[in-house]
Amino acid sequence: MNILNATTGSSLVSGPVRRIGVQSRSVTGTMPNGNRYESTLERDFMLLMQFDPAVDVYTPQPLTLTYCGEEGQPRRYTPDGLIEWRADRPVHDPRPVLVEIKYREDVIGKWREWRARARAAKAFAAEKGWLFMIFTEREIRTPALENVTFLLPYLRRESAPEMEQWLLDRLAELVETTPRDLVGAMYRDKWNQAALIPVMWRLLADRRIGFDIAQALNMRSTIWSLRG
Repeated sequence: MNILNATTGSSLVSGPVRRIGVQSRSVTGTMPNGNRYESTLERDFMLLMQFDPAVDVYTPQPLTLTYCGEEGQPRRYTPDGLIEWRADRPVHDPRPVLVEIKYREDVIGKWREWRARARAAKAFAAEKGWLFMIFTEREIRTPALENVTFLLPYLRRESAPEMEQWLLDRLAELVETTPRDLVGAMYRDKWNQAALIPVMWRLLADRRIGFDIAQALNMRSTIWSLRG
């Protein structure tokens, strides 16, 4: 996987329906795949989507809903994203997920306003056979995000295929070990071990070596072979 597994855009929505420009009162930017974000929290969520091998397409600002506000007045609401899953990857629930990304204090502080939006989005998603979920920093800024931030740059690094295969073969013999012990099993010399470490991180980033993404990743973490 490089950016996302999709080779085409979404088949469910035509978004983004709203262009995100440069704003002075928020943090905006562009991901390597061209997706725009309006906050660092959205950026972090997109990093998780980029790294998740089960994600096929992530579409920011996928559509706009019309709903009745708390006072009965018509309102418009554009959710932050839509997740579509790959058919060839096991996921807990294969339904697409309509996504809102907000800091907890923003949701709690304006819950009366958000309650109407959430109800409208949930009802719309149910009609489509989708889910609607709100993600806050509690779900996004976890050890998994730290691991993703560390590993993603290694996907863009080139490494010798024969060295990758050598590492994978040695790991298959060990079955389960740690990054420190894997390179130690291949070389005693510290300089040669150091040369192997970036190759090993690339294999983890490319999901060719198993590890627990929910746990902080370091040289003493448990890693395992993915060969049957």
